[in-house]
This record gives sequence, C-alpha cells and structure tokens, in this order.
Amino acid sequence: MARLLSVNVGLPRDVAWQGRTVHTGIWKRPVSGRRRVRRLNIDGDGQGDTAGHGGEHRAVFVYQVESYRYWQGQLGRPDLVHGQFGENFTVEGLADTDVCIGDRYRIGSALFEVTQPRVTCYRLGIRMDEPDMPSLLVKHGRPGFYFRVIEEGDVEAGDEITRITSGPESMSVSEINALLYLPPHPRERLERALKIPALSRGWNHSFAALLEQQKDKPASGNAGLGPAASPPPAWRGFRPFRVAHKIAESSTVTSLILEPADGGAVATALPGQFVIVRLGPSAMTRSYSLSRRTDAVSYRISVKRETHGAASGYVADELRSGDVVELGAPRGSFTLRQDTRPVVLLSAGIGVTPVLAMLHALAAEGATRDVWWLHGTRNGREHPFAAEARGLLARLAHHHTNICFSAPDPADRPGADFDSTGHLDRRLLERLNVPRDGDFYLCGPAAFMSDLTASLSELGVASDRIHTELFGSKPSLTPGIAAAPKVQAHLPAGAPGPGPMVSFARSGLNVHWAPSYASLLELAEACDVPVRWSCRTGVCHNCESGLVAGEVSYVPDPLDPPADGNVLICCSRPRGDIVIDL
Repeated sequence: MARLLSVNVGLPRDVAWQGRTVHTGIWKRPVSGRRRVRRLNIDGDGQGDTAGHGGEHRAVFVYQVESYRYWQGQLGRPDLVHGQFGENFTVEGLADTDVCIGDRYRIGSALFEVTQPRVTCYRLGIRMDEPDMPSLLVKHGRPGFYFRVIEEGDVEAGDEITRITSGPESMSVSEINALLYLPPHPRERLERALKIPALSRGWNHSFAALLEQQKDKPASGNAGLGPAASPPPAWRGFRPFRVAHKIAESSTVTSLILEPADGGAVATALPGQFVIVRLGPSAMTRSYSLSRRTDAVSYRISVKRETHGAASGYVADELRSGDVVELGAPRGSFTLRQDTRPVVLLSAGIGVTPVLAMLHALAAEGATRDVWWLHGTRNGREHPFAAEARGLLARLAHHHTNICFSAPDPADRPGADFDSTGHLDRRLLERLNVPRDGDFYLCGPAAFMSDLTASLSELGVASDRIHTELFGSKPSLTPGIAAAPKVQAHLPAGAPGPGPMVSFARSGLNVHWAPSYASLLELAEACDVPVRWSCRTGVCHNCESGLVAGEVSYVPDPLDPPADGNVLICCSRPRGDIVIDL
C-alpha cells in the first residue's frame, strides 16, 4: 500500500546565486497535522516562478522515498531530508515506472490526477548543491510527477494512497518523460500520448510538435523542446559572396544583391529566413533578413542605416559593387506556412524585409487565399519597396492593403502614398476587420511586436497563428532571476582571454574565450548578451541557438542533440573560433 510520508510546504524566498538574486519556492519543509489542499497548491505553499511551476496542472509535486534512497547512494549524500527535491508530497510507493499519466488517487479527503513528469530546472541544482541535478534526474529516469487537484480536501502524513482509476493508454511517468527528452521519439508512442486527456497543455504541445516534425522531411533536433522547425543550414561556416549591385531603396535603406564569388549556385531559402553576414576589415557580423524570394544566382539583403551603426554605415558609405562579403547559410523558423488560411503580413520600418520575401513567394505561386499587407513607417521618404509591393499585390487574386504613415510629409498623398495616419494598432486592425482565423506574420521594433501580439490575442487570434521575428537580440529568458536594468552587450571585465574568438552575431560582439568560463552561456552572461535558459545542463533546450560557424564540445553531453547548425550554449565550449546567432 502506498503511503504519504511527509507533507512539505514553503513560500518563495530570495536566494543569492552567482552574483544574482533568484526568487524560488523550492525550499520546502515538512509540516505536521492536516493541511488543506486547494486547486492551485497546499495551504502555506507557493511557487516563485509560476510560468514554469504551479498552476492547475502542476499544483502538487510528488517524489518518492525510494528515489531518496537511490540518490543517497549515487551522490553519497546521507543528509537528504524530506522536501529536499522541492516536493510537496514525499511518498512511499508510486514509482515513476508504475504511475501513469491520468491515474487518479485518493489521499485523505482529496482526489488527485497525474498530469505530467516534473520539468527540472537549475533551481534544483541550487537546492541540492549539485549543478548537474536537472540532467541527472532525466538520465536516471527519476523525475517525479505532478498532481492536479480534482477534489479539494485535507491530507496528513501517514495517509494511505489509493488508486481510484487508471489513466488511458497506460503510459507511465517514466515513459512519458523519456519520450520527450531522450531519443528516439517513436511516432506510435507520440500518438498514444496525445490521446491522454489529463496530459498537461505544455507537454501536449511538445508531443504535437515532435509528431509534426516527423511528418516533414527527416529533421534533426527536438522540435518538442527547441527551434528545430527549419531545415538544417545548406552549408557550415561562411561562404564568400560578391556584391553584384548596390541599390538605394529609400533615404535610409540600401539593398545588396549578392552572388556566390565561386560562381556556384545559391541554396534555396525559405521566405522569411535570414543570413549572418561578415563584412568589413574588422569582420563585423550581423544578421539580415533576405528581402526577396531566392532566385537561382543571388540573394538580396536590405540594410537600414542606424545612428552610430558601424555595420549599416559601412554598407551605406564604404561597400562597393565588386566587393566580397561572407555569408552564413540561410536559417531561421520565421517562415511562411503552406496553408489555405488568410495570411496577414504586418511590419514596421525595416521589419518589412522578411515579410516582403513572403509576399514575393505568394505572388510567384499565384496564391488564391486572402493576403493582407499592412505596413507602418514615418513617411514616403522612409518607405522602401512601395512600388515593388504594389506590383506584387497586383498579381494576387485576393489582397488587402493599408500603409500607415506616422508623420507624413506635405508631399505624401493620402489614398495614393498611404492609407492611414498614426500607427498599426488594435483600433486599426478592428476597423480593417482583419480575419481572426488567419496566420499573422509580424516583424518590426520590439514595442511594435509586443503591442500587436497583445492586440491580436485580445481580438481572439490563437497564439499558434501569431508568428514573430525580432531584429537584433532576442528577448532573454532567465526564470526566477530578479529583474535588473537592461545593459548593452559589452566585452567582459578584465584582460582578454587567451582562447579562440567567440562572435555573438546579433549583438555585434567579438570576445576571446577564457578557460575560467564553464560554458558559452557563462561567457554570454559576462557580456550581458541576452540569453535564454532554464536547466543549464543540456536538458530543456531553451538555450538552443544558431551555430553559424565553428565547432563546440559538450560537458555534460546533451540528452538529445540540438538541430543541425545549432548549439546548446549552456553546456558547450568552443573548440576554435565560432560565430553564434546571439
């Protein structure tokens, strides 16, 4: 008979870690007497990071005393106490290999349902003083699991645990955990997992992504965890391209037509993808979207001149036709989906470039679905590609257009050069009656993206229909870390390291590696390069980034490798000069 050995609770606290403050609820302590279990947690308990923990499907975390005994032997840790793994219930029995997703259990007067394995993060490493603990739990198949509270009630240490019903498909916590994190990912098991109503939304979404990945051509990486939606890059490293033509598109935008310097063919790019460009005597690296559909012999990129922008200034003032620059292969998952739904292309400023490539593709295929072209800029002088876009739209059977100028010049003609004044916002979207069932592609400044994403959600557009691309550094993801003022990326403090060159392409930063860093993630953090991570041990793939050039080594090895052309920065080090899409 399974039994509840300990009820553990704790409120979030601030903990000092690596010079930062972490807000976490992982410190739990046993309590005596009966405790009320409610829909979201137990009385006296709380979660510090509700995005990653807590909520209805993660209300109560369960861990087994048998796993305690296992880790005591593996780690040589006789000091482990109930609550050490951040669990609310320490139980005897209920092994991860026996408990199935969807099982329901009666404990005391409460009724629970198993929803998912535990998703481990770096905070368990802090609590255990074992940085690799998130990876070890998955490798050793001992994650523990979450309960959803079906009926609120009271529980107490010593209560018997009785299984009331068994989950459909009979897939154990251990099996579900391995299906996401460890290769292979058998199609039959993915389909079975998706039939389990109790499986939490996040895990359902991950398995659906893995299943969708298998429908296409064989692809590397784990689409359930990381950005594996795009095909692998056509080549590794950089390839020389010659500037065939240089075109002034507007007062601030210059286009470059680039042809392979070796005379070979270019690789086909998906509409919306970008390339990493290395240019100038100092080998500046920048990422630029391809601004038209790929032809057989050339790419086009379009660069906006930025105030104090070294690379954009070089393109505008110094680069000449016939000069050679270096290109990484096209990459990125902000690409046009093949479907029959309406497509809405929303852009502001130089954010027009990737959606313009999508418009080229739609015109070339003679798309019959509704196409909406919505673009915002200051005025006609800063409106590149106006005539080009009009020509492409004229080739479509069903199209709608609205050009919005925020500060039109006196010479700008309403109804001819622009359709509305102000900014693309929710009010304009409502007035235009954009289709709520369409696919929306957004590119522009960060504020534009966040405002329109929120507006579309408020209008009822599903989140999986909103696709975004952000120029420059991507938003960081550092769960539980206390907010700090945003700092421009910079060289790390102290003398330059003796190691190879690490180039952060989006941040425009070149840094020599030093052996004092445990990983590329630590180097990026020392430079205040925006990064995304959670486990820091090669499990969750939140840190997966494009590896444009060079090679890395891993310590520890990731449980499931990243997609071809990508790198997990949390557990990797450079083996030579490298370029990362960060």
